[in-house]
Amino acid sequence: MAEQDNTDLYELLGVDRSADQNDIKKAYRKLALKHHPDKVPEDQREDSEHMFKLVTQAYEILRDDEKREMYDRHGMAAFDPSRGGGMGEGPDINDILEQMFGMGMGGMGGMPGMGGAGGPRRPRRGPDEESKYSVSLEDLYKGKTVKFAANKSVVCGTCKGSGGKEKVKPQQCDRCKGNGMVEILRQMGPGLVARDTAPCDRCQGSGNYYKEKDRCKKCKGKRTIQETKPLEIYIPRGAYQGERIVLEGEADQHPDQTPGNLVFVLVEEPHEVFNRVGNDLSADLEVTLAEALCGFSRVVLTHLDGRGIHINHPRGKVLRPGQVLKVTGEGMPLKRGDTKGDLYLIVKVEFPEDGWLKDDAAHESLTKLLPEPAPKIEASEVDDVEYDDDADLDEMGANSGDPRYGDGWEDDDDDEGGAQAQCAQQ
Repeated sequence: MAEQDNTDLYELLGVDRSADQNDIKKAYRKLALKHHPDKVPEDQREDSEHMFKLVTQAYEILRDDEKREMYDRHGMAAFDPSRGGGMGEGPDINDILEQMFGMGMGGMGGMPGMGGAGGPRRPRRGPDEESKYSVSLEDLYKGKTVKFAANKSVVCGTCKGSGGKEKVKPQQCDRCKGNGMVEILRQMGPGLVARDTAPCDRCQGSGNYYKEKDRCKKCKGKRTIQETKPLEIYIPRGAYQGERIVLEGEADQHPDQTPGNLVFVLVEEPHEVFNRVGNDLSADLEVTLAEALCGFSRVVLTHLDGRGIHINHPRGKVLRPGQVLKVTGEGMPLKRGDTKGDLYLIVKVEFPEDGWLKDDAAHESLTKLLPEPAPKIEASEVDDVEYDDDADLDEMGANSGDPRYGDGWEDDDDDEGGAQAQCAQQ
């Protein structure tokens, strides 16, 4: 918040202090489009992201009547926790009861400072709605704006959330006696029943009830309707698995409550070529035996943004299976600036098929080019043996009872298991 302490939010959005919500919304949409990181060249993206966050923060404050009033009184200091943010706005007892017991003061009468004689009660905040959103590694590398249509509950505009026709007074709900909550018995376990409270299903927790002829024609007395609203989320480049993208106030609306947030938790999809750890990437570097021995100069893979990555490996430097090459600055981008992580290439040597060298002259020439074989081993007696060229080392010691088979000797704490193995052999 420190950066905005001396910045006038109305001036930032380019509106008068008397601007209504429509003017504020129009000004924000115009500035958000202008400073959206996807709409500017790469070299301007950092400044654009910064300005985008500033105008969004200004909009989030000025679009909320309560926050706007606090800002008009105290400026940005009202939202700085280090300065006691909130400027005397005490905790709402209804928020506490809602979180702890699933109920509020409802129609149970007023208490000074708690929504009764002490003044109007602040609306409770509705629940957040969280969902997972799968995103490709390419989109995490480049950043992405996702537009979608959300089907959500909104407070009925015809009856303003009352559930009744205009100028019709509701009756007190005879089921909950106007409290909005009813007592229920909840099964806690076998033979164990506990008393609990729940919103009244007859009045939807409002404490009031309308006869069928007096109900709002649009919402049928339910106080909310279903509406499809276009929304968009911006996934910044370099975002991580598990990162949360928050759309403030875009969750389902409930009467007498401020709406909660829509929260999208990013889930990184597996990639066919790249593996990611933090800001670094890894991929296999597949080379032929000739390239491993003689060098090469070519594009070895296509990066996440479509660029070809060219490697010039000089002649005379031999590549070995499992060797790792590090390409600095070709990993995932960091959120700020042009810095990137690193790319690690793991060498995979493709050996030729059996029988590929059939010409005797070529065989003799290749033998002369390759390093000489190891010195001969002298022995008093020599056996010419048969062998299996497709054996599995994991089968070494099978069915022998040796505890070393299957890494049995590596667990020093498993004394009981070792004793059982010895007993089995006796």
